[in-house]
Amino acid sequence: MATAHSRAAARLTMAPAVVLLLGWMLIPLSMTLYFSFQRYNLLMPGDEAWIGFLNYEYFLTDPAFFAALWNTLLLVGGVLVITIAGGTALALLLDQPFWGRGVVRLLVIAPFFVMPTVSALVWKNMFMNPVNGLFASLAKGLGLPPVDFLAQIPLASIIVIVAWQWLPFATLILLTALQSLDSERLEAAEMDGAGPLDRFIHIILPHLARAMTVVTLIQTIFLLSVFAEILVTTNGGPGTATTNITFLVYAQSLLQFDVGGGSAGGIVAVILANLVAIFLMRMIGRNLDI
Repeated sequence: MATAHSRAAARLTMAPAVVLLLGWMLIPLSMTLYFSFQRYNLLMPGDEAWIGFLNYEYFLTDPAFFAALWNTLLLVGGVLVITIAGGTALALLLDQPFWGRGVVRLLVIAPFFVMPTVSALVWKNMFMNPVNGLFASLAKGLGLPPVDFLAQIPLASIIVIVAWQWLPFATLILLTALQSLDSERLEAAEMDGAGPLDRFIHIILPHLARAMTVVTLIQTIFLLSVFAEILVTTNGGPGTATTNITFLVYAQSLLQFDVGGGSAGGIVAVILANLVAIFLMRMIGRNLDI
């Protein structure tokens, strides 16, 4: 009887937070869904009308949509490759005993706490500026012409900026997993004649597989909505070279004042993100035997 009262009290205590959370999510989503079926442009007040799936048709058949979808996939894939490979290397390095290891670990994790807008501004003005940036100064010192990264290789530059932000997260997760590895297995393999590469491929890498799948899932969900770095550095250009789905929705809604088309794009983005999340969850659950 006491258990039933405890459960009822716990549910009653949690109810306001749950209701607030549901309202916080469902009300904006419902309004977005409603406006996605409307012809609603802020520059034409009073011209609102129900047009069904026409906004979705326009958004999905827009040539910029396919470019944005491809850019989104390239951005997510490029950042995942850099962060997982770099995170594994840094985790192996930080797992070794050396003087000042605690300070180095703190410095490696620090970029994750920098706001995306700030980091994008730092990379744009201090590193990638073709006139007085650090990379331009290094190129001039070597007698090479400076590269305008954000104009010549804009998407690759965005990938580097975003990867720099997410590299500490991957490093932290992989380092935690690496520290749970039994050192006796490595010592036994070394005594059996296994070299460093063999120990990494056959012992360390399989041990890190689960941590890598978790990093992949979490980062993918967040990387699908990268926006601040693009807005600050390239503003989606040149052309649509760095426009992803999120920036395309922003351009449709706030630059063209097309609330209906932007709402349709937002619903499409939510559906795509959920499909990717479901696919990754099933794949990771199968690999982890969940």
